Amino acid sequence: MSFLFPSDQWVKELMSRLNDSEAYSKAAAKWEGDFAFVIDHENGSMTHLYMDLWHGDCRSARELENESDESPAFTMTAPIATWQLVLTGKLDPIKGLMQKKLALKGNMMKVLKAPKAAVEMVNCAKEIDTSWPG
Repeated sequence: MSFLFPSDQWVKELMSRLNDSEAYSKAAAKWEGDFAFVIDHENGSMTHLYMDLWHGDCRSARELENESDESPAFTMTAPIATWQLVLTGKLDPIKGLMQKKLALKGNMMKVLKAPKAAVEMVNCAKEIDTSWPG
C-alpha cells in the first residue's frame, strides 16, 4: 500500500515503523522532544506533521489541522522537494540543516547531539512505500 506524503496516514505509518525499529529505539534512547515537520508546497500552502518522540518511542503522530494545535519543542521546515530528498536518503537531514536547506526552530545543539536518531528515522521513512503529489 502506498502512502501519500505529506498526510496523516503517512506520518502514522512512520510512527508504526519507528516503534517497531530496534535501531531507532537505541539511537533515540536519550531523545526528549516533540517535532513538527512543516512541508512548504509549491502553491504556497503548508502541511504540518506532528510527532511526539520520547526516549526511542513515538507516542503519537498526526497531521495538524492548524499549526497552533501543538507547541512542539522543534519545528523543521523545508519545501516538499527537499523533504523528498531527505526521505529518499539523498540528503542527510543534519547536513541539510547545516546547508540551510532545512530550517530548524528549537535547540539546534540538542538536534546535533542526536544524529544517529535522525539517520534511523530516515531509514524507517525510506521503508515506507511513499507516493508524492504532482
